[in-house]
Amino acid sequence: MSRNIFDELLAGAEKPSRYIGAEVNAVRKENAGVRFLLAFPDTYEVGMSHLGLQILYSVLNALPDVAAERCFAPWPDRERQLRERRLSLTSLETQSPIADFDVIGFSLQYELSYTNMLTMLDLGEIPLCRADRRDEHPLVIAGGPCAFNPAPLAAFIDAFVIGEGEEAVVEIANTLTEGKKQNSGRAAMLEALANLDGVYVPALHQNKIIKKRKVMDLNHWLHPVAPVVPLMQAVHDRIVLEIARGCTRGCRFCQAGMLWRPYRERNARLITEMADRALAATGHDEISLLALSSGDYSCIEPLLQNLMRKHCAQRVALALPSLRVETLSQTLIEEIKRTRKTSFTLAPEAGTDKMRRIINKGNSAEDLLASVDQVFTAGWKSIKLYFMIGLPHEEESDLEGIVDLAYQALRAARRRGQITVSLSTFVPKPHTPFQWESQLSIDETFIRQNFIRQRTNNRHLNVKWHDARMSLLEGLFSRGDEKIGDLLVRAWRKGCRFDGWSEAFRFDLWQEALQEEGIQIEQHLRERPVTDPLPWDNIDCGVSREFLLRERQKAGAQTDTPDCRYEACQDCGVCNFKDIQNIFSDQNLPAPTSEIRTPAESVLEKVYRLTFAKTGRARFLSHLELAAALTRALRRSSLSLCYSAGFHPHPKISFSTATSVGMESRQEYLDVTALPYSNDLSILKKEINAALPDGMAITDLQGLSFAVRDLARSLQGFVYELILPSDTDEEKLGRLSQSIENFLAAESFPISRPSKGKTITRDIRSFVKTLTIRAGEKTVDLTVRHAQTGSVRPVDILRHVLNFSEEETQRIGVVKTKTILV
Repeated sequence: MSRNIFDELLAGAEKPSRYIGAEVNAVRKENAGVRFLLAFPDTYEVGMSHLGLQILYSVLNALPDVAAERCFAPWPDRERQLRERRLSLTSLETQSPIADFDVIGFSLQYELSYTNMLTMLDLGEIPLCRADRRDEHPLVIAGGPCAFNPAPLAAFIDAFVIGEGEEAVVEIANTLTEGKKQNSGRAAMLEALANLDGVYVPALHQNKIIKKRKVMDLNHWLHPVAPVVPLMQAVHDRIVLEIARGCTRGCRFCQAGMLWRPYRERNARLITEMADRALAATGHDEISLLALSSGDYSCIEPLLQNLMRKHCAQRVALALPSLRVETLSQTLIEEIKRTRKTSFTLAPEAGTDKMRRIINKGNSAEDLLASVDQVFTAGWKSIKLYFMIGLPHEEESDLEGIVDLAYQALRAARRRGQITVSLSTFVPKPHTPFQWESQLSIDETFIRQNFIRQRTNNRHLNVKWHDARMSLLEGLFSRGDEKIGDLLVRAWRKGCRFDGWSEAFRFDLWQEALQEEGIQIEQHLRERPVTDPLPWDNIDCGVSREFLLRERQKAGAQTDTPDCRYEACQDCGVCNFKDIQNIFSDQNLPAPTSEIRTPAESVLEKVYRLTFAKTGRARFLSHLELAAALTRALRRSSLSLCYSAGFHPHPKISFSTATSVGMESRQEYLDVTALPYSNDLSILKKEINAALPDGMAITDLQGLSFAVRDLARSLQGFVYELILPSDTDEEKLGRLSQSIENFLAAESFPISRPSKGKTITRDIRSFVKTLTIRAGEKTVDLTVRHAQTGSVRPVDILRHVLNFSEEETQRIGVVKTKTILV
């Protein structure tokens, strides 16, 4: 794809930063022996929040002869652009067509992203069905939790990686390297992959049992310590450090708790080192300590204390995204709240003790209420509580229990904040004790949702619920067989995309596809006899079938299963107690370091003025995205920033103005308040520039005296160059000259344009100081004034004065050459 076409596509995209790919820490390799595309079948901001993608990207690019690039599902507006111009979907790093890669690896995290996977293959001109691919096509592989039932996608995926990918992906890369040296064809490559442990090749393995891959020692895999920093705000815009993998709690509905056994902790000392390196490499201001139950990590309190004492002065916040209510100690709350209060979510899952015994949750209503009181006492203003409806053996009294527990939580809050109840519908998942259970129909889901909604009438108690139609489809694919793959293709051909996004979800098209495929929904939602074969019987996740059946029987008897961390082994089948067993952190974590404090900022603070430019692809970043990139770069530098007070401190940074998306600028200003910088400012300038994305650069940096006005009061105006398309002819130039002459001769020039849902009219003539055309260079020069009432935008001049259409305007380059200060 040529640069001009690429830029035109960005100019017309709803969110161009999804497709730019010029991030900090992105890797671009040339002449690699194996090219690996990591494909995430959802938007950029979702995929860039996923730790697994960052891990594999880091692992693969650490191999000397392998280049890994990324690609995400294009939003429908981008898909239309590519189809209208007959252009291929490309990678982010080099804009290479995805068909040019040796292998495409899809991360399957959610069943409702399957249609996006087909879209990506089709936009890459890669046959959807594996049987139709030839030697010139990439190998298409897939992994992630959804791969534990590969049947619905078996017609489309050449090979599935079952289990954890760090070691497997290296072996796959080595196998492809060797195969390419021998000029192996597609069939030979697949035969070689089929010999790798944990790799399922549908064309070759048929009914062979495939055992999952697992990484026993997380301490050997320090990835990623320099993660790619998203250009746009990701769903989870922070450093994510995996402190443990697996879980021993044994919640009977939880697929992750079964799939990722045994339980393995990363050493706390190593986590603190990884945090240091990741903060230095990214400039993020939040660390998320990831585990299925982060409160169960054996060193969680000393680890939090160590991290906070080391990084609190830099206003780094800590988040524990998955906390069980009974593990929430006062120490954890006090440490989490020190920098700023991140969101707080607790997951009681069920409203009655009966249901908690059935699902083996292992905590009580008293645990939840004590935690709610602790959280609000510590200063939080809102808590989200997650519940499931439709769990096995659920009765109306259990729904009433959810309502009662929500009101008890509200009373425990004592008018100190808001309680949000979030309802999800139980979906039976493969490889869990509940894999044989029935799933609620849509109608029954609506009835139970309404039962709870109608009984929660309090302005401090909010109820949200998951779309029952989405849960239905998730259940169809979660336990589906190969026939569900036919449904997938039919729905995709009808236009289904982004089925997990409410604004894009087309259930009417899914209903048509279900009817045309003759699929009886009730048959797929029904309870399965334990004697029936299951589509995923050829996949061995490590947990034995006998254990799952025992747990199902215990659920019916409302009997708990103890946690094997604290009591006897429950014989789930995973551990052999030689090389496969639960692993815990070394307890010898250094004592928390002395807290690093800064001097009193109000006494020592100084203001620095930075001049910066945004050119190339960076011109498509929004103002908020630019501000975030600059803030991260400043945090990575040796400048000690000063922060605002309050529960959510922010660096004291102010900008002269916000620049429009798509506009190139050679002179922008920002003021930064910091402690006095004692070294040469040229060194600081180099540090900041080294941490900025491609296309952004600090061009000047000066310390200000107290007499200098702030930017808001100093701003006088702007100078622009409007670069016309190269095919602008003499006749058009003549008309533009006449339009300019007419405008300058006018005493007023009112224009109307939409703004925030209404139409506003304003006179722009007084804002324009000069407007001229250089016909020979096909450039319009524009100088505008800035006042308290605002200014005039270049796009207003192009559309209303020069009479360009919206489509023509997108082809005109806008360059701000100067920002005028008093």
